[in-house]
Amino acid sequence: MSGVISSTRAIADAFVAARQEARPLDRFPGEQPHDLATSYKIQDEAIALWPDEVAGWKIGRVQPPQVASLGADRLAGPIFRRNVWVANGVAVDFPVFDRGFAAVEAEYVFRIGKDAPADKLDWTVDEASALIETMHVGVETAGSPLANINDLGATVVVADFGNNHGLILGPEVPNWRAKLAQGVTCETFIEDKSVGAGGASDAPDGPLDALLFLVRHLAERGKPLRAGQLVSTGAVTGVHDIRIGQHSRVSFNGSGDILCTAVKAAASGRGFS
Repeated sequence: MSGVISSTRAIADAFVAARQEARPLDRFPGEQPHDLATSYKIQDEAIALWPDEVAGWKIGRVQPPQVASLGADRLAGPIFRRNVWVANGVAVDFPVFDRGFAAVEAEYVFRIGKDAPADKLDWTVDEASALIETMHVGVETAGSPLANINDLGATVVVADFGNNHGLILGPEVPNWRAKLAQGVTCETFIEDKSVGAGGASDAPDGPLDALLFLVRHLAERGKPLRAGQLVSTGAVTGVHDIRIGQHSRVSFNGSGDILCTAVKAAASGRGFS
């Protein structure tokens, strides 16, 4: 790469091309953004370039050292339609970038039941919760052609689709409001070894607060939540690196298991990988 790419469009194009070609990036493709506004501009450019429909959104955390300087503790990225897989009791193969970053994250996922008003910017938790149709268990397959994406911080994560490479949607959780009030738990295994356990509830800073962040955030971006979209509300057992060929099992106590296998992403030119 000659010179330093500074335009948001050029950076977005570089990330999109690397993803479509399943080609690793050895560094951020240009000048790293210093604020989230610039990062989301790159993300919006990349969404416009990507040949697929946004099926939903992932929510992630801004790491504590950056919270004050960036003025945010959460971040968001798109989940595309063709990279949503439905768990059916057998292992789901999901693509990872060779020499890039890949991880599995146990998540609780809301399916949105009605459109959020396009002109509504001010939300409460109760108002955001009223948009939910169902809650499911799920696994976010985090991934990027940039192997050290998380080390570079939230502005870089946001710029590359929020470090998302798909979502495995598991079973619906019946009577989810009562279960979330009581607390739900899960555990993640890689190669049959436990790598993390955790849970979620309707207490502050849980999935409902994550949804509240997202509805406000998307409204400000002019991309209000739509009926049918999925919201992956954040990792509850941690972010667990996975390599090509490895198997993972996430056990959602009382709501079933999700099995998945990391496979090498195939290049597809300027098409979808």
